[in-house]
Amino acid sequence: MTTTTPPTATTHQAPPYPRPSTPYRITPTRILRSEWHKLRSLRSTWITLTTAAALVLGVGLIMGGTYTSGGGDSDVDIVVLTLYGSLLGQLCVIVLGILVTAGEYATGMIRSSLTAVPTRLPVLWAKAAVFSATVLTVMSTTALTTFAAAQLFLHDTDQAASLTDPGVLRALAGNAVGITLLSLIALGLGSLLRSVPGAIGAFIGGVMILPEVLGMLPYETVERALVYFPTQAAGALGSATPIPGTAAPGPALLALCLWAAATLAAAALSLRHRDA
Repeated sequence: MTTTTPPTATTHQAPPYPRPSTPYRITPTRILRSEWHKLRSLRSTWITLTTAAALVLGVGLIMGGTYTSGGGDSDVDIVVLTLYGSLLGQLCVIVLGILVTAGEYATGMIRSSLTAVPTRLPVLWAKAAVFSATVLTVMSTTALTTFAAAQLFLHDTDQAASLTDPGVLRALAGNAVGITLLSLIALGLGSLLRSVPGAIGAFIGGVMILPEVLGMLPYETVERALVYFPTQAAGALGSATPIPGTAAPGPALLALCLWAAATLAAAALSLRHRDA
């Protein structure tokens, strides 16, 4: 009797499939890169920064070109005289700081940013870091350029100075740092209030006008406290020689940093607990 051997079963292997790709990871570097791309891709960024630099440089050249020895400005600090246009330039940078945060709420872009970064707070920190680095670079370059250009007219007057003179380089750096910290306060207000007009009004009223109103009060305690308010502290940083009635550069810088940190902390708390 013949027996048949059953055919051997063959094992068929499933065709290989590619493994799923690694999910996109959110890292601080990528968030910074994203915020830098958003900041530099807006025409308003470069228009505002260029306008601020042009105002500082233009006013500095006018002050240098029209200055005469022994005039009414002979007792003005050389850096304050040269960078007088910073009062106008900082307004442009402050508006830009508000637009960086409140502008995204106005356009609805903030929803995309917070959807991509659900933890939320890294978005605010990245905005503050990218914006402050940009403003500090632009305003530092502007301050150095304006001082050097103004000295072309002032070299043979009683306001002739150089970068190596005591306090000059510190005051130029202090001017840029002061404007940068003021603009960070504006950025924090923009995130906190989520309204461009509202944040501009709050900055002008609370940071610029309120100290002037409080200064009218006949109280010595108020007068001592006012020197540590944001605009007054920023003014003290931009002078090569001590200005009577203002804080020393060290305490002024600390006070301005605390104002900026407090505003950003309030903005972070709001961002964490409020809907976009």
